[in-house]
Amino acid sequence: MKVVLFCGGMGMRLRDYSETIPKPLVPIGNRPLIWYLMKYYAYYGHKDFILCLGYRAESFKEYFLKYNECHSNDFILSEGGRKVDLLNTDIHDWRITFADTGLNSNVGQRLKAVEKHLQGEKVFLANYTDVLTDLPLPRMLDCFRQRDATAQVMVVKPHITSHFTTVNDRGHVTRIADINQMDLLINGGFLIFKQDIFKYLKPGEELVCEPFQRLIKQKQLCAYPYDGFWTCLDTYKDKQQLDALYDQGRAPWEVWRSDESL
Repeated sequence: MKVVLFCGGMGMRLRDYSETIPKPLVPIGNRPLIWYLMKYYAYYGHKDFILCLGYRAESFKEYFLKYNECHSNDFILSEGGRKVDLLNTDIHDWRITFADTGLNSNVGQRLKAVEKHLQGEKVFLANYTDVLTDLPLPRMLDCFRQRDATAQVMVVKPHITSHFTTVNDRGHVTRIADINQMDLLINGGFLIFKQDIFKYLKPGEELVCEPFQRLIKQKQLCAYPYDGFWTCLDTYKDKQQLDALYDQGRAPWEVWRSDESL
């Protein structure tokens, strides 16, 4: 099953970390964010990727063209450094399509731009490239197969420190509450689509606006609630928290580690 990854945005909220590194290439440990996401999908058998490129597209191409598997795998060095035998591999069986989808395109435009690369795919996966989870993907796919829907999205509780406020027409606050204590769910990424999604997507439209609204009206958009680990890299503080989990050996998104420890 092909995986479409939206990685063309400018990541403005992470500019306090770097002005030049696209958000999906921000490192966590010894690998960039997008690598962990791709490794996650590959662990579950989905190794055919389509990268929807835009901002600093050359950075993604350079990273994978110069990819060194020795950085994340054990290996044996011999013959004075002339021979390297990898004991494990990670991306050798990945297939990656690098598609220019426009510098200022929205997510809907990026998806439309790669429609030609999805011909023949009855169902495909899609995601933003700033989210990580330990979601058991096969369970979500099984749920989707049991539903008569065109699309499914994982929904999660917002992980932010904020207060939800309602105000009346006189400007008086009528309610204020901790947003994490409310029954609110947000789009967590990890999308599943049938090919019919393109019937709902018109040129120039943002994916979660007009197309999703059409799906909702026809009861063709389903949700998959998940209350396990999920995070989104939006700010430098988010990066620090992910770095801390990685340094402590407690990176829940590395679902493949459970097999490696056997």
